[in-house]
Amino acid sequence: MHYEKFADGTVKCIEDEIPFEVPEGWGWSRLLSLTTKIGAGSTPTGGAAIYSSSGIKFIRSQNVYDDGLVLDDVAYISEEINQKKSGSIVRAKDILLNITGGSIGRCALVPDDFDIANVNQHVIIVRLVNLKLRKYIHSVITSPYIQEQIFARQVGSGRGGLSATTLSTFLIPIPPLNEQVAIKRNLKKCISYILTIEDEQANISNLVLTTKSKILDLAIRGQLVPQNPNDEPASVLLERIRAEKEELIKQGKIKRDKKESLIFKGENNSYYIRKSARTEPIDEQFIFELPDNWEWCSLPNIARVELGKTLDRAKNTGVNHPYLRSINVYWNKVDLTDLNEMRFEPEELERYTIRRNDLLICEGGDVGRSCVWTAENEIQYQNALHRVRFYGGCNPFYFMYYMMYYESRGIIKSLCKGVTIKHLTGNILSLIPFALPPLEEQNHIVKQLKQIFSLLDSILCK
Repeated sequence: MHYEKFADGTVKCIEDEIPFEVPEGWGWSRLLSLTTKIGAGSTPTGGAAIYSSSGIKFIRSQNVYDDGLVLDDVAYISEEINQKKSGSIVRAKDILLNITGGSIGRCALVPDDFDIANVNQHVIIVRLVNLKLRKYIHSVITSPYIQEQIFARQVGSGRGGLSATTLSTFLIPIPPLNEQVAIKRNLKKCISYILTIEDEQANISNLVLTTKSKILDLAIRGQLVPQNPNDEPASVLLERIRAEKEELIKQGKIKRDKKESLIFKGENNSYYIRKSARTEPIDEQFIFELPDNWEWCSLPNIARVELGKTLDRAKNTGVNHPYLRSINVYWNKVDLTDLNEMRFEPEELERYTIRRNDLLICEGGDVGRSCVWTAENEIQYQNALHRVRFYGGCNPFYFMYYMMYYESRGIIKSLCKGVTIKHLTGNILSLIPFALPPLEEQNHIVKQLKQIFSLLDSILCK
């Protein structure tokens, strides 16, 4: 049986609180019984305005990590404020624990040669009676056993937190001293093995990404699958698409794009793109020698490209519909676990509807990230996404993989506008050249890429 003895001499059976059995020779102790101090700090009056560029280090939750203190952006307070907050002065060999917010549970050992610091209200100081226990206690606090309790027992709405009182009641399994040393030694070995595995996984992941980029390079240059001279040339495909668009314009289903870009080859064998009255040379990073029966094009030449609806709760009075945002679009897949709803007027539904085989390209967020909508059902979308609806039966997956190629070379982000927030505007997207294969070859390329990428992804899952 397990008992707890209190300062007044009373004894209480705590058998129903013991979470698991421990080996013979071990015992259980409340964290409070192992410490001389468990307490959080506070933010001085005036908040961040009183921070200085030097003085006493003022440790906040962003400085506390499981593998140690990170003091690159540490704040400082004056000695006068430090003395007023004498109850939250940090010493060498203390344990610091984050008790609020998204970093709750992160725990750092204060180095043996640490000088002095203070903490704010989001960090608790745990100071042990027996400092030889500190590394073991740190490993217990960062273990799933204690971390689960920290998350389960935090209170408060919004930025929930864990109180010092609650923390002090946590039961800690205590092994004999010689076993503590053995645990520490074996834990170091395990961590070393884990880091080695992580490094190997990172190397494999990087190798797979590099391989994918090289395969995509072969695909867009017509070197992945053999050309069939009997395939209908891409030039004929472009003519058929032009005729299809003209018919849709006559029927009033689409409007003529007076700013549609045109790619052509100049007298000096350089390529140019003309949009409206503006003609610009195409950067050499985009251009290569095309196989026979291929042509250069831009997306507006072969597809209808349109941004989604802008969210405006004040003006929207229609019926709520689920819609896709950029956070729902990943490379080659759509995540529907977090859908928002927005009001769409009846006359807007057709314009802002995604259908099967539409290509989706992120205008914001991770700019250029692309996928194909493969579901039979339809869904709406918002203005952080470009919807690309192809004419002439063009394979949307071919252009998704082409965007993946551009992303692997860092080209998309280099073209985007914005300093802190990048945007792949419709104008930028319309000026990006694509090598257009015959339809049959598009399908063969996509089939081959799907097979190869599936094999490469299976390597990462092993």
